[in-house]
Amino acid sequence: MSNTPEFTPVKDLSYTQAVTELESILRSMQGDGCSIDSLTAYTRRATELLRECRSRLVATDQELKAIIADLDK
Repeated sequence: MSNTPEFTPVKDLSYTQAVTELESILRSMQGDGCSIDSLTAYTRRATELLRECRSRLVATDQELKAIIADLDK
């Protein structure tokens, strides 16, 4: 049995779910009961979530800019 948590694939999460999970990871990492094994897994997962959230924000920004540019025509 492993001490490291199991995670849902990032692509299967909504943006809100990803942010909520990031907040949960932060609370877990700040707690006294976070083991070194879990800390490593949480750090990797947080990095993965942050990359995905950033990618989605950039894509949304680009899409909104394109929509606004189209309205200005």
